[in-house]
Amino acid sequence: MLETDKDFATAVVVAVNCSAEHTFSKHNRECIQLLEGLGVEGDAHLGQTVQHRSRVAVDPSQPNLRQVHLIHAELHDELRAAGFAVSAGQMGENITTRGIELLSLPTGTRLHMGDTAIVEVTGLRNPCYQLDHFQEGLLAAVLDHDEQGKLIRKAGIMGIVLTGGQVRPDDPIRVELPAGPHRPLERV
Repeated sequence: MLETDKDFATAVVVAVNCSAEHTFSKHNRECIQLLEGLGVEGDAHLGQTVQHRSRVAVDPSQPNLRQVHLIHAELHDELRAAGFAVSAGQMGENITTRGIELLSLPTGTRLHMGDTAIVEVTGLRNPCYQLDHFQEGLLAAVLDHDEQGKLIRKAGIMGIVLTGGQVRPDDPIRVELPAGPHRPLERV
C-alpha cells in the first residue's frame, strides 16, 4: 500500500478522453471538463445516476459511482509488451495516468488535477467481455490472481467528481489519501 506523498512525486495525466456515444473506446482530447457530481462533460457516462447500460437495465436509480474512469499508462505498457495494440482511450478510460499505482489506492483517495478538479476514487473497474471484442484475449490479460487465488482486476479505477475543472495532458496529479484505516478498492 502506498503511504506518502513521495510515492506520487511524478504522477501526471498522460491523456484525456471522451465519447458522447456509448462506444468502447473514447477519443483523445486536448482538454476535458469535469463537472461536479456528474462526470466528464460531453461523455456518455455523465450523470448523477448510473449511465452504464448494463447497470441502467438493472436499476437506473443507482448513484453513478463510475463518473470518471482512470487507467494507468503502465498497464498499456504491460499489454503492449504482451503483444496487444493499445493506447490511451482505447480501453474506455477518461483519464490516462502515469506514476501512480492506481490499483493500490484506498477507497476515498482524492486525485487533484488541473487547477481545481478533484476526483474521489470509488472502486475498481470490473472488466467485461467487450475487451475481447476490441482485441481477442484482452479480458484475460487484465485479470490475474494473487497468491491466495483472489481475482485481481487490472483495468483501472472509477471515481466521482467532487470539484469540477479542466484536465489536460501533462497536468500533475496530487494524491490525497483518506484518513485511516484505509479500505482496499472493490469493484463498482
